[in-house]
Amino acid sequence: MRVIEVSRFGGPEVLVPVDVPEPVPGPGEVVVDVAVADVLWAETMIRAGHGGRYFPVQPPYRPGPGVAGRVGALGPGVDPAWRGRRVAARTGQYGGYAERVAVPVAALTPVPDGVATADAAALLHDGTTTFGVLDRLPVRAGDRVLVTAAGGGMGVLLVQCAHAAGATVVAAARGAAKLDRLRRLGADHVVDYATPDWTDQVRAVVGGLDVLFDGAGGDYGRAALDLLEPGGRLSAHGTPAGSFAAPDPGWAADRAITVIGIDDLRFPPESARTHLTRALAAAAAGRLSPVIGQTFPLDRAADAHRAIEARAVFGKTLLVVGAPAPGPDRDGAG
Repeated sequence: MRVIEVSRFGGPEVLVPVDVPEPVPGPGEVVVDVAVADVLWAETMIRAGHGGRYFPVQPPYRPGPGVAGRVGALGPGVDPAWRGRRVAARTGQYGGYAERVAVPVAALTPVPDGVATADAAALLHDGTTTFGVLDRLPVRAGDRVLVTAAGGGMGVLLVQCAHAAGATVVAAARGAAKLDRLRRLGADHVVDYATPDWTDQVRAVVGGLDVLFDGAGGDYGRAALDLLEPGGRLSAHGTPAGSFAAPDPGWAADRAITVIGIDDLRFPPESARTHLTRALAAAAAGRLSPVIGQTFPLDRAADAHRAIEARAVFGKTLLVVGAPAPGPDRDGAG
């Protein structure tokens, strides 16, 4: 069986395909025949040795936080009804870049009819986190909302959900092509944060913000903090620009700003399953469309990481393992 292993921290080239023995399910476990594996921005940080206290992974390890596919084998004590079912499954921080994985039954979430297996993989973490954030920081009709890193897998979901709630949505990303697609996903206004005056552009179209969903972090996230009105809400969940943009607690308290960060989004398993189930149900009903920007075969996991680090992908990047690559991405454009 083929898996991807990392024997040392470094660039994408340290993601190496190797052959290993087939997994055997233990009591209460199943083996999932992987069709699609999820790939997260955070994994590029971990691979490079910058996981820090949030992702304290040490090599050697097998990357991959989750998969979607079919249940192929059952361990002792597992309900036979699971055999052959399409599922999404979290693997923790390890092991998802593989042809087959053994996971506890408790890690499985059934994929509903009408949701493609690749879409289930795309929602596995980004859909879960999106619905978890919206539980903590609900968007209301009339809110002025800014989504940074709006072209990422989670960003495109937040844009859609905020638009559906009746908010005025500003999407910030890099490049005209991404901005055009974000308009089609429901953004009322778009700004390119490669331009020095991007926060001035936001203020010109909406004034201040009621809600900031910061998926970028770093200098971009810190610059956006000044746009929040007193009583606003902030989710500082992204690090692509280098660090989480958590504000000074005293500043936030003085302005009565509600703040959540990455520690608030580490959901216990039951909560994570609930959020994912809601995301999958929204996709099945046509209310939410994950955008799959690029797929790579398992053996090219290194290329997937290169594309993410180059900001060359709109939406989700996935590894296709045991099924044909999905068709054109569904970005709400028809």
